[in-house]
Amino acid sequence: MIDYEKFDSEWRKIGLSGPARRALVDAKLYKVSDLRKITLEELQSMHGLGKSSIARIRQIMAAKKISFLRS
Repeated sequence: MIDYEKFDSEWRKIGLSGPARRALVDAKLYKVSDLRKITLEELQSMHGLGKSSIARIRQIMAAKKISFLRS
């Protein structure tokens, strides 16, 4: 079993729910900059990530000038 607390600290800091944090860790996405590796569509298809979590992630990405991989 994965010790999610070892890997989800950045997601906790931005206020994501437990299911959203676990989905990101399961996808080996441990920090906001890792989201450059996937498309928005891939993020939206992850089980555990709702509209509010995705909106928060996009807000943080915009503030850090990080973009999703283009599909």
